[in-house]
Amino acid sequence: MTSITGHRGARNLWPENSLTGFRNVLALDVDAVEFDVHLTEAGELVVIHDATLDRTVEGTGPVREVTPQMRSALRLKESDEGIPTLGEVLSVLTSAENKQLHIEIKSDAEGKPYPGIVEKVIAEIAGRGLENRCHLTSFDVPILEECRRQASGIARLISVNRDWADRQGGLHAFLTRVRDLVEIVAIHHELMDAEWASITASLPLSRLCVWTLNDAALIEKWLARGIGHLTTDRPDLALQLRAKRLALA
Repeated sequence: MTSITGHRGARNLWPENSLTGFRNVLALDVDAVEFDVHLTEAGELVVIHDATLDRTVEGTGPVREVTPQMRSALRLKESDEGIPTLGEVLSVLTSAENKQLHIEIKSDAEGKPYPGIVEKVIAEIAGRGLENRCHLTSFDVPILEECRRQASGIARLISVNRDWADRQGGLHAFLTRVRDLVEIVAIHHELMDAEWASITASLPLSRLCVWTLNDAALIEKWLARGIGHLTTDRPDLALQLRAKRLALA
């Protein structure tokens, strides 16, 4: 059965990467929850997708420059909540013991890895005994290689789209490079569709994730293909379509 992952909580239903979104998405009974982590210069691990505040927060500037005092004052757009820390998000999500957590380790506004972020994220996970429930995720091979060096027992997921695959020497070369590094390869649905035969010749369906599907027809298409994992901003819709498909089976 295809596993359903709520992307950034469920950003088409609630403010993305918000505590409200994370609480509510658990009530939908998703299989996994995905979210993003940056590191500030003050040493805080904060859950936000972009490397800058502008799109999702009532503020501007790089996330790395946010102080704890600024974070307390800032508010997410269309919300009365602030930017949550990784610890706050884990406190919400760990209440559902059967949920997988996909934690994307982000880079700064210049595309550079944050020094020490991998170690800090792993320490948060290990401190709560969540090693078996987490996938550390990234687009960047070196970040996931560092994750493996520091915590080989925590599963890993790598994401790729057409542009990124081309910059890595092509999809075949990319898949060959990461096959033994990660448990799951998450591929943008357009690239997955175009290269379906070659991808499935390289990896079993159980190790493939398709992202990000919000249209009913696309969701149904990939459920019918038996993909292992599906990431969506509309987990409510994906769960309904999966349930309908299972009822007809």
